[in-house]
Amino acid sequence: MRPIAARATVLLLSAALLTACSSESDGGGGDGSAQEPAIGTIPRMLSTTGLSYPLDAYATTDDQRRKLEQAQARVTSDCMKRFGFDFELPLTPAVGGRSDDSRYGLTDATVAARYGYVPNRGAQPPAKPPTQVLGASGKLALSGPTDYKGPQPMSLEEARGKDSGKALNGQKVPVGGCIREGYLTVYAPKKGAVDAMFVTNLTMDANSRSREDSRVVAAVKAWSACMAEKGYTVDEPVSPQSDLGLNPNTYGGPKAIAAAKQDVACKEKANLVGIWYTVETAYQKRGIEQNAETLNQAKTELNERLKLAATLAG
Repeated sequence: MRPIAARATVLLLSAALLTACSSESDGGGGDGSAQEPAIGTIPRMLSTTGLSYPLDAYATTDDQRRKLEQAQARVTSDCMKRFGFDFELPLTPAVGGRSDDSRYGLTDATVAARYGYVPNRGAQPPAKPPTQVLGASGKLALSGPTDYKGPQPMSLEEARGKDSGKALNGQKVPVGGCIREGYLTVYAPKKGAVDAMFVTNLTMDANSRSREDSRVVAAVKAWSACMAEKGYTVDEPVSPQSDLGLNPNTYGGPKAIAAAKQDVACKEKANLVGIWYTVETAYQKRGIEQNAETLNQAKTELNERLKLAATLAG
């Protein structure tokens, strides 16, 4: 067998994850509320290192995610062996180096002065493990028949009742192939499970709502005005590179470093991080109140999923 790029397999994995998200989820935010939540005292802060959020209590940690991914890879591999293929699903490489929370853009003055806007500075992912080239039969086993017209199963229980119409080595190919069987085994073994992306969607929804909050909008305007005083016309604090006339080849150049240093200084002057963090936290708390029952179910299912993963990963 010849090596195959791991990236293609990771893309297949991502597709399986995205397809598995329930269409019934509205992003976790429910109907939301037009009224902006109360926030109390706003702290002055700039660093995002070590920040915690209310929804962290329900989120999957990096270590837990790794364990779940390992279990999914094992189930996928075992499924492929049923069809005569010795296939190892590559795991997402762990990224070394700095891991700053960049949800509010660049906030570290030391990093700005040294790297400008260069992302993932110092991070060198380890080489991906070799896998296999798959012919038509192998691709069929891995991803299922491409001509299957029915809806994708949303649980392992449902998948076992569906017929893809294809077989290999005298065995039926699962709808969605082994990669979907692996996903459903770990994330949705039974009907009625909470969407595995529910907490993530709720977190993203809170961030999106906070970005439109009048208090954050005012802070962004203050940051933008500060930048304008130094000759920079920008209104996007998270990703100002384009407005600054930068491209990936110049993110670490002198122009970028000068702008990055001013960016951080203006965030500190406007207390953008303190305001945004406080407002986003308030939206997360509201999301928890509106979705308490579902979040508790998601937490219970995560614990059950981790127990299952421990038995599957070997």
